[in-house]
Amino acid sequence: MTPLLEIGQLNISFPGHEAVRAFDLSVRASETLALVGESGCGKSVTALSLMRLLPPSARVDGTLLFEGVDLLALPLSRMRDLRGRAISMIFQEPMTSLNPVLSIGHQLEEVLRRHEGLSARAARNRAVELLDLVKIPEPARRVGDFAHNLSGGQRQRVMIAMAVACRPRLLIADEPTTALDVTIQAQILELLDTLRREFSMSLLLITHDLGLVGQWADRVAVMYAGRKVEEAPTQRLFEHPAHPYSRGLLGASLHIEQDLHYRSTRLPEIRHETGEDGEATFRLSEASPQRIPSPPVSVTPILSLRDIRTHYPTPRGKLAAVDGVSLDIRHGQTIGLVGESGCGKSTLSKTILRLLEPSEGSILLDGRDITHLAETQLRPLRRKVQMIFQDPFASLNPRHSVETILDSVLRVHGLPWAERRARVIEAIDRVGLARQSLARYPHEFSGGQRQRIGIARALILKPSLVICDEPVSALDVSIQAQILNLLVDLKRDFGLSYLFISHDLSVVRYIADEVFVMHDGKFVEHGDRRRIWESPRHEYTRTLIQAVPARKAPAPSLDQVAA
Repeated sequence: MTPLLEIGQLNISFPGHEAVRAFDLSVRASETLALVGESGCGKSVTALSLMRLLPPSARVDGTLLFEGVDLLALPLSRMRDLRGRAISMIFQEPMTSLNPVLSIGHQLEEVLRRHEGLSARAARNRAVELLDLVKIPEPARRVGDFAHNLSGGQRQRVMIAMAVACRPRLLIADEPTTALDVTIQAQILELLDTLRREFSMSLLLITHDLGLVGQWADRVAVMYAGRKVEEAPTQRLFEHPAHPYSRGLLGASLHIEQDLHYRSTRLPEIRHETGEDGEATFRLSEASPQRIPSPPVSVTPILSLRDIRTHYPTPRGKLAAVDGVSLDIRHGQTIGLVGESGCGKSTLSKTILRLLEPSEGSILLDGRDITHLAETQLRPLRRKVQMIFQDPFASLNPRHSVETILDSVLRVHGLPWAERRARVIEAIDRVGLARQSLARYPHEFSGGQRQRIGIARALILKPSLVICDEPVSALDVSIQAQILNLLVDLKRDFGLSYLFISHDLSVVRYIADEVFVMHDGKFVEHGDRRRIWESPRHEYTRTLIQAVPARKAPAPSLDQVAA
C-alpha cells in the first residue's frame, strides 16, 4: 500500500545551523505514528516543513510526498488550499496560536468559509457543532468567547476543532498535551484517537512523552540531532530498543508502573556532548542503586500549616482558593503535592511564602508563628524558605547576568562582598555549571541549564526548606532525570526539606516520601507515597492515577539501560 505521506532524504538548514539531515519517514493511512525526541532534535522543524511554514531563511531539500504529490514543488497557492483541508496541524501552545482579539467562533468560521465555501450562518452552525464535537460545554454560548475566557484544556480543544474542521487526511499534533494536567491530557489524547478513527485520518504525534507513545501510537520514530536513529512498531521498540539513545530515553523516563524511589535508586541520565568532529553525541550514565537513609523524625516540624484558608475577591463574593488545609513538613522530608491546575497548589505555595496573605489559619516556621509578622520581621526568616519556579526563563531577569542574579539575592540580605562572591561560586559549582556561565545571560542557556540557575538562586541563602513548583514539567525526559538527581544530591548534602508540587504523578512517586492530594482547595487524601499508589482511598485520587498513560511494554531493566 502506498503511504499517505512519504518523506525522503529531507535536509533542513538555517544560516549557521543544520537542523535536519537525511531524514526518511512514511505515514500510512489511518495510523498513529509518534515522532519522539528531545527539544532541538528537529521534530517541530520537520512538521513545519510539511506545512511549508518555515521562515524564508530555511533551506529545504529532499522530497515530501503527500498522496504522491511533492509538497515542496507545489506553488504556494495550491499549498494554501491543502493547509487546513487535507493536512492540518495542532500547535504546541494554543494561547499563542489563537488570535486574542477574535472570538473562537470567528476563527473557526474563517477556516470553514475559506475551505468549504460556507455562508456566514452555515459556518456559525458548523462552528457550534465542532465545539460540541470536542466537548466544549454549552457550545452555542461559548462560541462567542475569546481565548482568555477558556482554560488550557479548552483552548487545546478549540485548536483541535479548527484542525479537524475540514476532515483532513493527515493531522500533525505537535506536543498537543505539554503542560496539561494528567486528566486533561488523557481526555485530549482520547479525543484525538476517536477523531482519527471516525474520520479515517492519519495522526503524526510529535512528543517527548514516552508514556503517551506507549498508549496511543502504532509505530514510533526516534530522532536525535536531526537524524532518525530508530523506527519500529511501538511494542517492539519498548521491549527491544535497538539504538542506545532509544534505550537511554526509555531508561530515563519515569512512569507510573515503576516502584522507583530516590532513597534507593539513582535515575539513569543522558549527557549530551560534542564530539571531536563537532558532531552532537551523547553519553549514557548507568542507573544505579543508592542509599539515602530516612532522617530521624524531628520533634518540631520545619513547617506547620494549621487550617489555612486563602480567599480571592470576585464579583460574586470571596473564592476560597485554599480551603482549610493543614500539614507538617519535617527536617529532611519531601512532601509531594499533586492536583490539577486551579486546585490551589500554587496559591498555597505563595501563602507559605507570605507572598499572599492567608485569610485564616496559622503558618509556623521552626515553631514560630509567622502568619502576621510585619515584612521587617519576616525578612530575616525568608532565607529559610526558598522557591524553585516552573519556568526559569520567566523568573530570571533577562537583562542581568547570572552573577548579578545570584549576587542580588545575597545583597538584599546584607552579606559583605567577599562572602557574596564565595557563595556565588559555590552555588554555580554545586549545580554543575561552569564558572564562565556567571558572565552569561539567561537566553544563552538551554532549559535545563536555566533550571540549574534557578536552583542555584534558591540554594544560595542556604535554606532549610525549598518549595519546588513544577520544577521539571517543561523539561525533556533526560534533563528531567538530571534535575531530579541533582535535587536528591542537594537534599542529601545540605539536609534540605522539599515541598514538591507537580501534576506529574510518576515524578511525585519517585521524589516524595509522603503525598498530599489537593482538589478544589482541600486536601482530599494524604499518606505514604506507596500506599497512595497501591490503595488510593478517594475517588479523585483514583481518577488521577487512572488517567496516567500506561506503557504497552515494560521499560528496560537497569542492566539493559547500562548495556
